[in-house]
Amino acid sequence: MTKKGESTREKILISGEKLILERGFSGTSLNDILEAAGLTKGAFFHHYNSKDEMALAVLERYMKNDLGAFEEFSRKAAILAEDPLQESLIFLKLFEEHLARLDAPPPGCVMASYTYESELFDLGVQNLVKEAFRRWSFYYEEKFEKLLAWRKPNAPVTALELSLMIIAIIEGGFLISRSYQDKTMTIRLSA
Repeated sequence: MTKKGESTREKILISGEKLILERGFSGTSLNDILEAAGLTKGAFFHHYNSKDEMALAVLERYMKNDLGAFEEFSRKAAILAEDPLQESLIFLKLFEEHLARLDAPPPGCVMASYTYESELFDLGVQNLVKEAFRRWSFYYEEKFEKLLAWRKPNAPVTALELSLMIIAIIEGGFLISRSYQDKTMTIRLSA
């Protein structure tokens, strides 16, 4: 693909993601995306056969960026940590610092948005959302497994349960942060 083609594709994906997070998939028309991207239908259909196909590309791009950030946080935490507790705390702190650098409340999460409207997507997209949450959970679970092996908790809890709890808090934090229009809310709730 040419640089111009890549640029056009990226404009579509950025505009699509922004609008889907603001309005939902069903509340975002193809014309809305084209207007936001400053493109024609011809340019859109050169890259995608349908809005549904673009939705899959938005999800794949979002997952790549999201999971890439978590991979980086995990790598840095492992390098900086002396013990599993410190590694877990550094990992969480790196995510908090990422959220703190945002100019406005996080608009939400594409994976959560697609989950709310799951009936609009085929099984392949639904499974990809599920896989994205599993992969996101893995980064927390990996840290918590080390921590639980190092320091036995007083109550029965698994690394998976802890990782899912953190994800639920973060996703809920996005929702509350957006509702309150307070970019620090997600950080305060997940700290």
